[in-house]
Amino acid sequence: MVGAGAALDPGSVLIDGDSILAVGPVAAVDADPRSAGASVVDATGCAVVPGLHNCHLHSGLLRGTAESMSLWDWLRAYVDPAHRALTPEIAKAASVHCYAESVLAGTTSVMDMWRFMEGSAAAAGEIGIRATLVPYVADAEGSDYFESIESNRALLETTRTAFDGRVRSWVGLEHLFYCTPACFEAALGLAEEFDTGLHIHSSESIEEFFNRGILGERTVVAHCVWLDDREIQLLARTGTAVAHCPCSNMKLSSGAARIGDMLRAGVTVGLGSDGEKENNNLDLLEEMKFASLLQKVSTLDPTTGDPADILAMATIDGARTLGLDGVTGSLEPGKRADVVVVDLSGLHTTPVLHGRDFNVAAHLVFSASGRDVRDVWVDGRRLVAGGQPTTFDVATVRASAQAAAEELFARRAALESH
Repeated sequence: MVGAGAALDPGSVLIDGDSILAVGPVAAVDADPRSAGASVVDATGCAVVPGLHNCHLHSGLLRGTAESMSLWDWLRAYVDPAHRALTPEIAKAASVHCYAESVLAGTTSVMDMWRFMEGSAAAAGEIGIRATLVPYVADAEGSDYFESIESNRALLETTRTAFDGRVRSWVGLEHLFYCTPACFEAALGLAEEFDTGLHIHSSESIEEFFNRGILGERTVVAHCVWLDDREIQLLARTGTAVAHCPCSNMKLSSGAARIGDMLRAGVTVGLGSDGEKENNNLDLLEEMKFASLLQKVSTLDPTTGDPADILAMATIDGARTLGLDGVTGSLEPGKRADVVVVDLSGLHTTPVLHGRDFNVAAHLVFSASGRDVRDVWVDGRRLVAGGQPTTFDVATVRASAQAAAEELFARRAALESH
């Protein structure tokens, strides 16, 4: 992901510690004196790609329980009551579950908007994923079950960065309807004070965000579905990035974001899954297919949603969205060793063609899924080897998540009965 059509077929990546030393043709990397004595991972028949960046995620445990509802009914009936019933222990179990699922599917970096995020930081440390933590902050009447400016400050004071910088905290705002103008002003001041980015939801009202002063090069806005030409230009002019969540936007009938127009205007767009409850999985390889197809069907233009553009959205542009493109997002010497191996030996990824007919990018976007991920490294640490995690036990994570979900639903029912 270092330029249009940049692919090595075959290629090799030389890693030392947490960093990439060299990337090039196999013979050239083998001849590099620094490769002497290196252990070799044979990825023949696989795609070796930068780690994927999920630019908008909510940890959670509501998967499969909040279906076929409009957005606002869904929020009132399912999501907000669950936030009221949440505890720090349940919140951490949700993050462990979601980060484990993400890593197994090739995601090496997430931006998670959640609650009680000291537990999320610990979860990211345990799993080994790269994480940007963004609390749900809201202050409108009746929204006391979200985070506050004060709790966001407390997280920044203890966890501005953690685990050698792999985990960091930002400032988060839930949505325009949950936050007063004073909350926006305080959030902007907090981001400036701690020198962090800022993340918020929107399907529209970008002009209101602009008027409240929060658009800028360190702001990421999720969704941005209903924007007019002027609002797209506002995003471009201010350097504000967008987290595009196609599966969520389809499932909740929010609409199709004008991603092609945003890209042509120069807006940086990263890919997001949204939460496990509105997707219902955290598979960014699958999300890439939907990102392309939603553009095509909503514009009736088969030339949009090109595989190379979509792959960039999940890798280097995702890193750029999160302000991490100097660290990760591409396989380049000097960058951190966030590397994913995707097995292309399945019937659904056959044939793999080379030379003039090279089709690996198309397979990654349209054919592959997270189940094809074989190996994952973050900061040079191997988190998945041969499809098996090295930092957690799947059965243990699942059992903890199951127990936490049952406790959450019991607590929610008890609250609703009063």
